[in-house]
Order: sequence, then structure tokens, then C-alpha cells
Amino acid sequence: MNRLYSLLVVLLMVSFSAQDIWGIPAFARKYKMSCKTCHAPIPKLKPYGSEFAANGFVLKDKDAPRYFVKTGDDDLSLLRELPLALRFEGYFTYNIRNSEFTDFTAPYVLKILSGGSIAKDISYYFYFFFSERGNVAGIEDAFLMFNNVFSSGVDFYIGQFQVSDPLFKRELRLTFDDYMIYVVRPGGSKINFTYDRGIMLNYGFDTGTDINVEVLNGTGIGEATLFRSFDDDKYKNIFANVSQDIGEHFRLGVEGYYGNELLNNFDTETRERNEMWLAGADATVSFEKVELNVQYLYRDDSNPFAHIPSEERKVITKGGFAELIFKPEGDESDWYAVALYNKVASDDPNIRWESLGLHFGYLARRNIRLVFEYSYNIEREFGRVGVGFVSAF
Repeated sequence: MNRLYSLLVVLLMVSFSAQDIWGIPAFARKYKMSCKTCHAPIPKLKPYGSEFAANGFVLKDKDAPRYFVKTGDDDLSLLRELPLALRFEGYFTYNIRNSEFTDFTAPYVLKILSGGSIAKDISYYFYFFFSERGNVAGIEDAFLMFNNVFSSGVDFYIGQFQVSDPLFKRELRLTFDDYMIYVVRPGGSKINFTYDRGIMLNYGFDTGTDINVEVLNGTGIGEATLFRSFDDDKYKNIFANVSQDIGEHFRLGVEGYYGNELLNNFDTETRERNEMWLAGADATVSFEKVELNVQYLYRDDSNPFAHIPSEERKVITKGGFAELIFKPEGDESDWYAVALYNKVASDDPNIRWESLGLHFGYLARRNIRLVFEYSYNIEREFGRVGVGFVSAF
């Protein structure tokens, strides 16, 4: 009973403090429009918001006056003001990692974001973590986008981004719980579906078919080597996805990933190769009040434990997630609910996972969410409770 009382007190504290925040993010400031035009709720994108992002953060049907400085040089595109926004999150949690501890995890995330068009059909986007779980985490998303290259309809990205972005964007999920199948790495592998460096090509057909291809280092976004290179082996990895809209309410996608990596970084003379391939499918069923997102991936690693002598080194990992989102008034809802089920089965026992989470959110403002989440770890048999806020301004 005392624990429940503590949670309610903290939720009330968050509610009163959050009411005083009145800012709006950079893109809404630029076009002088509500956040709900692209998000429902923040940071989850609506179809219009996805189209806006794919168009290089430019609205086709609305110009932003005085966006560029007039210098008299037609070949110079100079932003009048650098668009900036902040995202600030904090939580109060109980029983993280089965610790039986209560914890004020605020700020959990504090980051500065910037993005927009810097010339016709050329845009940029990045964000910098002032603080992520108490550390200065640095840059994650950071890329240039060339929209409709040579009028071909192809969009070209170069920089840092999440491999899973063409599927379901981890940064835009509503829950504290992650999409675990995107995060795990068997053995000593550096390959997963989170951040990497490379290029991405997108093309969309009028039939509702979208094709995405990525060429990646396959090493994540760690620091450069002594030789000032980010890729520490000779290989480049390939990811591809095809997504098809079927009617107004259904979308189906298939994807594949193939890559190689050299492990045993401590001994460059005897490094062993891990060959990895992955195949999967994803789907979305969406109505005004209800949305269901489903992902399944099957992964085969030939040698992820290269530093451990073993006759059988292959590791199979498979699993996915199912996410159900309910908004009682559709995009106009002041509150919403999410159920998220995660499952990871693997020959590597360290990455096995099974959990079920229930999340409730209330919009104190369009850009401020108050949240409550309970998650039960089925694999390890313990629950976690959290309340908090997510704000953008």
C-alpha cells in the first residue's frame, strides 16, 4: 500500500510541474501549427507526419515565409534561424532489473534536436544527448537526406540512423519498454537493428509499395579506431525491406539482412569471421481508434562466440513483438493505452527475453505526456512499475 501511495504522489507532482511547460517543437514553430498535425500522441507519427519526414521535413502544401536569408546569391541557401527543439523525459520507477528499489530516474533523457531543409531537396536531421541515463551519450541520429535524387523518386540518406527505421522506429515508440528483438546481439556480435553508419535508399510506388535498401558498416556507432576509421573490418552489410499497403487499413512488409564481421578485436592476427543472415516479416493493422503492429525476425549467426572454443558455434535467434495501441477518440484523444509483448528465443541464453507491458498515457498538453507503465518479465519472473513524463518543446 505504501508503494502505491508513493507512486500516486509522484504522479501528482509530475502533473503539476508539467502543466507549466508551454513550448512547441522546431517543426511546429516553423510552420506555426499544432504538434497533432504530425503526431498522435508525441512522438508517434501519423501518416501525414511520415510523409512530412520523407519529404525532407518540408510541407508540400505550405511554405514557411522568411525561412532562408536573402543574400543576393542564388546558389547560397542560408537558414535565417537554426531550428532547435528539446526532448525531456523523467520517471519514477520501482523494481528495475528485479532490484526491489525505488528510483527517481529524472532526467532519464534530455536531448537537443535540429532538422530541416537546407536547400531544395536537401535536408538534415540530428540530435545530441545532453543526458541519457546520467551520461552525456553524444550523437545518435545524424544524417543528410537528398530527396527525389535527379527527379528519380529515390530518397538518399547518408550518416547515422537506426537499421529498423523503415520498419518500426524505436525512437517514436510510446512505451518505456523497448522492441527487444531489435536490440539484442548474440555472443560478441556488433550487429543489431539499432544505430549504424551507412547509406539508405528509399523508393515509393503509387501502388503503395515502398522499397528500402541500406548499406552499413555493421559495427554500430562507437568511436573511430586508431586509424580514424569507423569500420574495423573489410565487410559491408546489406539490409532490405519491402512494404505493401493492402487497402486502407492493412500493411505488410518483408525484410532481410546479410552481413559479415570480424570478432576477437583484442588479437588482430587471429580474428575470426561471423557470417550473419536474417529474415523477417512485419505488419500493421490500423483503424481510427486501434492500431496493431507485429514484427517477427529469424537470425542465423555462424560464429558469434569466436573467442570461445566450441564444436558448435552457430547461434539461432528468433522472436519479435506485438504492440496494440488504443486511442478512444482517435487523434483527438487526451489519453491512450498500449500493450506490448516481447519475445526473444536464442541459443545464447544471455539474450533470451519474454515480457508483457501495459502502458497508459495522458496528454496534459499536446507536447506533454504523463505516463504510467507496468511490465512483467516472464523470462525472469518479476514486475516493474514506472510513472513519469515525456515532453518536447
